[in-house]
Amino acid sequence: MENYGRNEERSCRTTVVIPNYNGMNYIENCLDSLFRGSRIPAVIVVDNGSSDGSCELVRDKYPQVKLITLRENTGFCHAVNVGIEETETEFVFLLNNDTAVEENCVEELEKVMENSHSFFSAGAKMINMKFPEKIDDAGDFYCALGWAFARGKDKPAANYQKGGRIFAACGGAALYRTSLLREAGMFDEEHFAYLEDIDIGYRANIMGYRNVFAPEAVVYHAGSGVSGSRHNAFKVDLSSRNSIYLVYKNMPFLQILINLPFLLAGFLVKYLFFIKKGMGAVYAKGILKGVKLSFSEKGRKKKVAFKIRRLPYYLWIQWELWFSILRRVLLF
Repeated sequence: MENYGRNEERSCRTTVVIPNYNGMNYIENCLDSLFRGSRIPAVIVVDNGSSDGSCELVRDKYPQVKLITLRENTGFCHAVNVGIEETETEFVFLLNNDTAVEENCVEELEKVMENSHSFFSAGAKMINMKFPEKIDDAGDFYCALGWAFARGKDKPAANYQKGGRIFAACGGAALYRTSLLREAGMFDEEHFAYLEDIDIGYRANIMGYRNVFAPEAVVYHAGSGVSGSRHNAFKVDLSSRNSIYLVYKNMPFLQILINLPFLLAGFLVKYLFFIKKGMGAVYAKGILKGVKLSFSEKGRKKKVAFKIRRLPYYLWIQWELWFSILRRVLLF
């Protein structure tokens, strides 16, 4: 582990945590965008064993950044947890390395979080970097089919100007209340990557906290808009595994039974979809891995215990699970 300087501004309320893995093509643009404003945030880059020179670039060009180097790729969840543990500010802003923020982004997120101490997170308005007229993510939702989805994906960005409650904030550009993150148990490292932001948002909802969308906080995201690939074997394998684990971990047994017909239908549709993509076997193996993880000793220990005092929150979640099927169909 290496530390290279701390931001001297002690008055800042937010620490930006950027997980980096071979992000040479993006990290410089990301950091430059953060340092353009008049109020410079504290920034921590957690490098996941990069071999492309991006770690050295951060070390040499940005002495004001605290750089933490890990020996190998430990996954998104572990990397951000390492950064959060080093955070001493009221808020922590998780930011992908392939992003660029507008000048007032952090301040706008803080303003939204000031509206209520029950706000667990505020998700930025993520815009497709290659096609800036299109939305990349305007808040994440989760439905009874077992599908997580980004609201507004590829829709006109101008249509998403209103804030409001969402199921979870996309971990690629989200401000979290640091104390509540720690209360919720941080990001579950069993996920490694994918759906970990839905999982932490789900747990926040169970605890009675809220996740909100902050449309005035704008972040441009490269992602699949540049790579052109939304599906690959690594992502499909992990996402399918984690989709099973997410259900097992967060739903009480009765809720699983209530939603079982929807879940089975959702997983079948996904399986057929990936068969057409030539990755049906990868998806099926991921599902089996998710079942194995859920019923392993590690998985059982992570299951969220049902508490009767949280019943109103579970009822709200159940309504969202059903209503979000309509959201997904209508794509709004």
